[in-house]
Amino acid sequence: MDLFTPQLQNNDNLLPYDGEVNYLGIVVHNTEAETYLEALLNTIAWRNDEAVIYGKLIITKRKVAWYGDSPFKYTYSNTTKQALPWTPELLELKKLAEQHTGETYNSCLLNLYHTGEEGMAWHSDAEKDLKKNGAIASMSFGAERKFAFKHKQTKETISLLLGHGSLLVMKGTTQGHWLHRLPPTKKVIKPRVNLTFRTIEG
Repeated sequence: MDLFTPQLQNNDNLLPYDGEVNYLGIVVHNTEAETYLEALLNTIAWRNDEAVIYGKLIITKRKVAWYGDSPFKYTYSNTTKQALPWTPELLELKKLAEQHTGETYNSCLLNLYHTGEEGMAWHSDAEKDLKKNGAIASMSFGAERKFAFKHKQTKETISLLLGHGSLLVMKGTTQGHWLHRLPPTKKVIKPRVNLTFRTIEG
């Protein structure tokens, strides 16, 4: 069963159990959101993502970048990235995410999806480098895309649309119990940039 949630209030938990996800809606509006989108497309050090699966190196069309307070190392999909120093725009958006979520973050993983045909498979952000049960703030710019969650045991799924300039926060035990993904679609031809502000420990 897929429960589609088109509209939530800021204090509503999207998940029925085993975690907490809040969709705060649009936090960067209109012209300002367009300005940030252009800056992110043109100033971020984008690189094709890499993953080692069954010993084979896979290079994605989707591009990524990793920034932080320090040159943090972050390992996922059997590859390791070292954080770059913050850009002015990223620092502004980090501050905005912290104000809206009441949390603090020291790093950010960015993803660039050139069209709707690029997506992300089911996964959870529970790598050992991340603060256990720490909040992850997901900010989106560009094309509106569907975002989905699936419970690891019950397989219940929940989805919503993430708009241009929107903010979603995942916290508590969410990563331990739920997977999430960005399903591909041929209906979207414009790019989307996603920023996930995180806390690296150790």
